[in-house]
Amino acid sequence: MCPIEVKSSGYKSHSSIDAFSVKYSSKISKKIIIYTKDYQKDENIEFLPIYMTQFL
Repeated sequence: MCPIEVKSSGYKSHSSIDAFSVKYSSKISKKIIIYTKDYQKDENIEFLPIYMTQFL
């Protein structure tokens, strides 16, 4: 399972994907947040710019 959260702003707070991860931690392969900035990887979350969603 790979949860995806879409953010328009305030990408540093992602409580929804965090809560989902706590509940289903054993079934998650990676977490993705789609947002308006450049590509970034932080711990176990990938931050993808909007234009890269076509590659999911």
